[in-house]
Amino acid sequence: MPDHRIKDLKEALNKPKQIQEILEEQIETAMRQHVRSNWNLFLSGISAGLEIGFTIFLMATLLSLFNGVFHPSLIHTLLAFAYPLGFIFVIIGKSELFTEHTTLAVIPVLNRNATIKSLLVLWGLVYAGNLIGGYMFGYILSILPDNLGVVDKGTYAILAAKLYDHTWVVIGGSGILAGWLMGLLSWLITSARDTISRIVLVTLITTVIGIGGLHHCIVGSIEVFTAVLTSQDVTWREYVHVQGWATLGNIVGGVVFVAFVKFSHVTTGYPKRNR
Repeated sequence: MPDHRIKDLKEALNKPKQIQEILEEQIETAMRQHVRSNWNLFLSGISAGLEIGFTIFLMATLLSLFNGVFHPSLIHTLLAFAYPLGFIFVIIGKSELFTEHTTLAVIPVLNRNATIKSLLVLWGLVYAGNLIGGYMFGYILSILPDNLGVVDKGTYAILAAKLYDHTWVVIGGSGILAGWLMGLLSWLITSARDTISRIVLVTLITTVIGIGGLHHCIVGSIEVFTAVLTSQDVTWREYVHVQGWATLGNIVGGVVFVAFVKFSHVTTGYPKRNR
């Protein structure tokens, strides 16, 4: 390849993407999921639910090791920096996560390239897959780590208490913030050109969710579900309470504050990109 072509290619790769280009890539990526087979979407959702479970495994292990050793504020910070692990596995590995699609899958509907029915089917398959994968991993967490001697079963109840011990208003509002951040992550991942940048973005944004104690409906599902299996102090009522309001909040945060706002200001505030 001639030197001038190599130089042009490098400049193109280093040049920031235009906002219209990001929107077009979001629509293109989302449309591939809208037309994907239901079975593949469901399996990908299960994969994501399993993979994101490693976040809870790492958090529970660290809490078991350092609870009572370090100051609680230091432990909280340490757990927040462990929070991104499962998200890195899922997002970089291209499995389907429900809280990404609360923004990503909505944009083609706003652009009239996909229908609301298609959106609801996609959401339902990915959400169900995420939950089932999470339940499978939660069951593993309830048995294996304790037998290995690396996690005290009471640890899961400690993690879960930070999620369910709130009113529905707090959980829903917290879920909105988490859904907003996950929607922004979906947008920023599209704007990034290389894997390292994407890992940094995933780490930064999901650490904010972890350090803020915000409610993420998939991670939280695994945390509370595992606590139900391992502790008599946590009931299915607490699980349903957290899961329902966190899910609703995540949807509102992703749809309203990212998908609708981003789509509206890009399509009305900028001239169309020349092709």
